[in-house]
Amino acid sequence: MAGHSKWKNIQRRKNAQDAKRGKIFMKLAKEIYVAAKEGGPDPESNASLRLVIDKAKNANMPNDNIDRAIKKASGSQDGKSYEEITYEGYGPSGVAVMVKCLTDNKNRTATNVRTAFSKNGGSLGETGCVSYMFDRKGYIAIEREDLEIDEEEFMLEVIDAGAEELETSEELFEIYTEPEQFEEVKKNLEERGYETATAEMTMVPQTYAEVDETLQEKVEKLIDALEDDDDVQEVYTNVH
Repeated sequence: MAGHSKWKNIQRRKNAQDAKRGKIFMKLAKEIYVAAKEGGPDPESNASLRLVIDKAKNANMPNDNIDRAIKKASGSQDGKSYEEITYEGYGPSGVAVMVKCLTDNKNRTATNVRTAFSKNGGSLGETGCVSYMFDRKGYIAIEREDLEIDEEEFMLEVIDAGAEELETSEELFEIYTEPEQFEEVKKNLEERGYETATAEMTMVPQTYAEVDETLQEKVEKLIDALEDDDDVQEVYTNVH
């Protein structure tokens, strides 16, 4: 399945340099604002908000920033509304790319996304042109550093908790779930004393494109250009 590519992206978000970190926090604040506005400011009763708060904490976003975004949503009369749009296209050598956006101006976002694709060896496609190559999954990562459990034992726990798949490496357990099982699996694992390094909904490619180092660099350049846009929340590709 996704191997370490997903974790690599998360680590990149977590270890971003200060200039980029401010942009990441701003995007997370927007996500928190939307979740709180749509489902209410209480994370106990709002699963979407609970999830994005976890994501923000895993990215080292200060609690003050999180609270401010929730307060802004619950006290907001400005009528600002964001729309979630997913663009699809092809990167260099035809790799599949999905771009999840939150925007208050569709025209601006579409222009910026199209420009990022065309300037970096890609092209924006029609809706549905690559999404069939991905599956929506819950993703949970647990670092193994302080765990004394072995792989087989943990596999049984994960299956018992309701997960679909487990991938392991020396430093990490990566767990995949069906979207509707995600919250339950996460809660089950936390109740068993496991601390999640990250937990979020993601798009997982059904198969991966084989790319060499040069192509990998070109794809990463496209991802960087897309992520540099304030409206872009997530970029998914079928590259390892």
